[in-house]
Amino acid sequence: MIPGDFQPQRPTSRQMVKLGVLGVVALGVFVAIVLGLTFHISAWLGQPVVFARSEGPDQPIAFPHTTHVQELGMDCTFCHRNVEKEAAASVPATGLCMTCHSAVGDDLDEIEKMRSLYEDGRSIHWVRVHRVPDHVHFVHEAHIRYFSEKDGIEPSQVCQTCHGDVKEMEKVKQVETLKMGDCVSCHKENSAPTDCATCHY
Repeated sequence: MIPGDFQPQRPTSRQMVKLGVLGVVALGVFVAIVLGLTFHISAWLGQPVVFARSEGPDQPIAFPHTTHVQELGMDCTFCHRNVEKEAAASVPATGLCMTCHSAVGDDLDEIEKMRSLYEDGRSIHWVRVHRVPDHVHFVHEAHIRYFSEKDGIEPSQVCQTCHGDVKEMEKVKQVETLKMGDCVSCHKENSAPTDCATCHY
């Protein structure tokens, strides 16, 4: 060897193990960051592409809208009582379900589960499907009233604008992104105000 030549030292097996572990950890962190960014960016633009569900969430009591709406002809406003009067549509309390199911649905597991909750004085903790950000105020009553008067249609038909054709859903799922662009576009199409204070107050 000529004096002054650089001779790299070969790493020890212990150093190789440390580098391998560090590489695996760094790769894991990189993948987590990419997944997180993909989720947040896609959620901002539309429905999240990572971890997005193709169907709605499981509810504590399986409520088939197909049975209640299609077969029995029930209207949305029977269960979602506040939709024509208040900001929130409200979800049915156990007592409302028992209006019918105290006499109907014997020997059905989901009905027995609901009856048990009612007898114990407990509520059904429905899983939320549709949500706008907390800094957004969406008033159901105003939208129902406007479209019912303008188009002369039933409230249940107005609901389909944002919620989709729920009567066809075994499990309710979100079909619209419910992003700001959707709301602004709809307001523009219907000559509704588009200033910030309309929804952010």
